[in-house]
Amino acid sequence: MPRVLAIDLGTKRTGLAVTDPLQIVANPLETIETGQLMLFLKAYCAKEEVEALVLGLPTRLNGEDNEMTPKVLKLKGELEKVFPDKKIALVDERFTSKTAMQSMIAMGSKKKDRREKAGNLDKVSAAIILQSYLEQK
Repeated sequence: MPRVLAIDLGTKRTGLAVTDPLQIVANPLETIETGQLMLFLKAYCAKEEVEALVLGLPTRLNGEDNEMTPKVLKLKGELEKVFPDKKIALVDERFTSKTAMQSMIAMGSKKKDRREKAGNLDKVSAAIILQSYLEQK
């Protein structure tokens, strides 16, 4: 069964998460520089069977767009062109960073590890987005 890959787009870094082959569990995958996202996705999809790409859709608490919303929607359009055979889905990502931080604390992550936002928080946020998508399916 093909995997599902989630993307938590950031201005500098992007967190990625992927399901297991049975699409039961979402696992943090990688945090990459946002400018390298398309190269990474093309390489990853060439070596792994991916059924869908899930994008976290950032909005304000009241549901209105924030400064990242247009960037995510633009990326969605680019992904649809580059990967026409894959489903591209949007998932509400409000509170994912806060939930990711709470999850890291609950798992016993040290304060130093949580400070390394460049890696841990972004990919854990992507995993939360992906788990939300799996639960909606």
